Amino acid sequence: MEIKSSAFQEGGMIPKQYTCDGQNVSPPLEWSGVPQEARSLVLIADDPDAPDGTFTHWVVFNMPATTKSLSENVARGTIEGAGRQGKNDFSKNGYGGPCPPSGTHRYFFKLYALNANLALDDGATKSQVEAAMDGHILAQGELMGKYQK
Repeated sequence: MEIKSSAFQEGGMIPKQYTCDGQNVSPPLEWSGVPQEARSLVLIADDPDAPDGTFTHWVVFNMPATTKSLSENVARGTIEGAGRQGKNDFSKNGYGGPCPPSGTHRYFFKLYALNANLALDDGATKSQVEAAMDGHILAQGELMGKYQK
């Protein structure tokens, strides 16, 4: 699967508006190549360069497999017709943009196609979503962007 954004290129800098230094809104994302047998999609955005270990910025799960994109500035909570949002490491449901303490950090937007829906509620953590996904991943893709304060 391929995931991309009209806001930044693979390996490029994430614009300020999608970070804590700007409007802190989610970037537009679109994807292709979802397997026909997929039942749902999961999106996880995280920062492996955080000083205390990987920091989770966004968790979206139970998106219908027919979903092709998420628009800029996705509202927090359940996304009408497009899935549920989990808790990020800012202790909030929904998107929390890059906010590195220092240096350039990498942010991975990882998309997974699953052969099942996940029996989880809004506010599930990344670890709960990953545990529920185990054994159900059909395909995956990722987009990496960078940000530095």
